[in-house]
Amino acid sequence: MKSVLLPSLLALLGCLPLGCSRESAASRTAKPTPPVPVTVARVETRPVDRTLAIVGTLHAKDAATVSAEVEGRVERTLVEFGDRVTAGQELAWIDTDSHAARAHQAQARVDQARALAHGAELELRRQQELRRNGVAAPADLDGAEAQADQARAALKAAEATLAVARLDLERSRIRAPFDAAVADRIASVGDFVRPGSSLFRVVNDGVLKFIAQAPEGFAPQVVRDLPVVFTVDAHPGRRFEGRVFLVSPQVNLSTRMFDFGALVPNADRQLKAGTFARGELVLERAVPTRVAPLGAVLSSSGVSRVFVVDGAAAQARVVKTGRVLGDALEILSGVSEGQTVVVTGHGKLADGMLVEVRP
Repeated sequence: MKSVLLPSLLALLGCLPLGCSRESAASRTAKPTPPVPVTVARVETRPVDRTLAIVGTLHAKDAATVSAEVEGRVERTLVEFGDRVTAGQELAWIDTDSHAARAHQAQARVDQARALAHGAELELRRQQELRRNGVAAPADLDGAEAQADQARAALKAAEATLAVARLDLERSRIRAPFDAAVADRIASVGDFVRPGSSLFRVVNDGVLKFIAQAPEGFAPQVVRDLPVVFTVDAHPGRRFEGRVFLVSPQVNLSTRMFDFGALVPNADRQLKAGTFARGELVLERAVPTRVAPLGAVLSSSGVSRVFVVDGAAAQARVVKTGRVLGDALEILSGVSEGQTVVVTGHGKLADGMLVEVRP
């Protein structure tokens, strides 16, 4: 039995060094991990406008409800909703014929009062002459003077009545208060209206107001004449511009925001009042801004990082990002200008891995 086990044990012991030597040779001949092919770009500084994102609504710069100033029936309407009118253009007539007749009647009374006043003046001068010659009695002169005063007063009253009649005649012709478009015709022919009755609603859409809000922290920076750039859904891809012309003096207590408005030229009438708009308030022009390609930044669980190529290896860096600027992303901290970052290929990278930069 011993003679059988001994050769087997010696054979097993002889195999152990041979296996170890084979494993050592395999480990010495293992190939290193190949570098990861990547493309890179440099972090650079660009002049970028410093802006505040805003949303708001476009309003007509001027809007008015044109109302009646005299009483009567609407004789005719001369415009319809959608028509464009100029300042002073007639929109409607309210009992104009009746007011014209009253004006003619008042004119006749003025002519009559003027004739009576002229006669009274002649009689007064005659009585004054007779009194100087000692012919007329003092009572006759006093009576002539009283008649002349009464005639003058009657003439002034008639002239005042004529002025009111002419004013009513002028007001019976409803006119546009400014260059505008008719947004609504409220009254129709035959309607009986009184002073204050609404007839038309007009808006000046040649210039619009873009009313938006800004956080109270921007109060010192939002001032008059700052440019505003915005877009509307009705004109995709087109950018419209305006300038700040008013800033609210108070902050809304519930939203902690304040209103401001920008005037927007609209000579071609492409924009309509009431339209929703979104855009930017340009706080400062051409501010030097550090940027990296948009594809260089990896974000996960709220953390943004890039791979910086240092020599032949890639090092992971946590960065703080800002605005998206087209094909680039604002870098607030984490990398410096001129450093090289990986743009493509970083999906296979880990911190410290070797890279092969390709065009």
